[in-house]
Amino acid sequence: MNKQLRSTLLALSLAAAFGAAPAQEAVRPDVGRPLQAAQDLIKSGKYREALAKVRDADAVGNKNANEAYLVERMRIAAASGAGDMEAATRAYEALSAGGRLAQADKARMAESIAGGYYRAKDYARAMQWSQRYFKEGGSNPAIRTLLIQSQYLSGDYAGAARELTAEVQAAEKAGNAPGQDRLNLLLNAASQMKDANATVFALERLVTYYPKKEYWVDLLSRMQRKPGFSDRLVLDTYRLSLATGSLSSAADFMEAGQLALQAGHEEEARQIVDKGFASGVLGAGPEAERHKRLRDLVARKTAEAKPGQAAAEAEAKAAKDGDALVKIGFARAMGGDGAAGLAMMQQGIAKGGLKRPEDAKLHLGIAQVLAGDNKAQATLRSVGGSDGTADLARLWSLYARRRN
Repeated sequence: MNKQLRSTLLALSLAAAFGAAPAQEAVRPDVGRPLQAAQDLIKSGKYREALAKVRDADAVGNKNANEAYLVERMRIAAASGAGDMEAATRAYEALSAGGRLAQADKARMAESIAGGYYRAKDYARAMQWSQRYFKEGGSNPAIRTLLIQSQYLSGDYAGAARELTAEVQAAEKAGNAPGQDRLNLLLNAASQMKDANATVFALERLVTYYPKKEYWVDLLSRMQRKPGFSDRLVLDTYRLSLATGSLSSAADFMEAGQLALQAGHEEEARQIVDKGFASGVLGAGPEAERHKRLRDLVARKTAEAKPGQAAAEAEAKAAKDGDALVKIGFARAMGGDGAAGLAMMQQGIAKGGLKRPEDAKLHLGIAQVLAGDNKAQATLRSVGGSDGTADLARLWSLYARRRN
């Protein structure tokens, strides 16, 4: 930003061309010489010395309109570089009121003043002049960044969040990934405001475009803390944690395995526990024996369940409603038999009479995601419910989008 602003200052100084003055408004030597010296000093980066030369030119009496115009134009360049933003601001207002300043020049000068106030850490005025720059027709994205940073640093978190949200939405509309730094700044602004909706908005885009374990942990934790989130969805949340690599503690692996076992998903429970041992999270530390007991229990339950699977499937197919088919099909899909499991789930949903139809659609969507079925997004979008099912479906959809 500073390098670009310095370039802007130099451009402004060079724009003060003397040859453009009409003949009846010629620049007298007493005014022109110090202004020429000021311009040379600006080119050398000697802004304070240049500002002194501008004052010499301004001290000449009976200046015509063109001389006064050139004095103020050179003053704004020298003052901006010297950090004398009050002088730069007065020069701008004088030029703007004179009616001779081109619209493009107004924007460039407002840009220079905004940058000067930002460097001086006067963020309130940097914000004011950044907004004025855009009002004058400016479109430099660097000044948009300066505006947002000024808002954030001045404590205007709501303003920064509005600008950042609009920027993120514009990037997505154009088919581009929003910058990670912008999303993190939005997340920080939302946290400062304690704005849950803006926080989730930022986190959801972070896990979509820049998936990291910590983003998923935060997002899933917030979802579970929402009022009305149902305990029956805890296992589905663990499943997403496992899929995103954010399941990491021994306690979580243990609980996930136990919940899968209780749900009748013995093969899934075995996979969860095996992953915990393979990662070194389970099987070590003071709870190592407890971890091994769970692994043995899962192995025994898995072996015990196999002989009765065929009968259970036949009974489910003969049932009046589709609940059993959905449950068994989901267990098969989560155990690794995606094709057969999905077919059974779809049969169960088609049969109808489901106790929890939104849960059935959520589980079908999850199974489709893990099986690589391209129908997953449509299924997940169809999930409703205010108890966490719709929230989970949206997060699984975000994961699937990145996974594909």
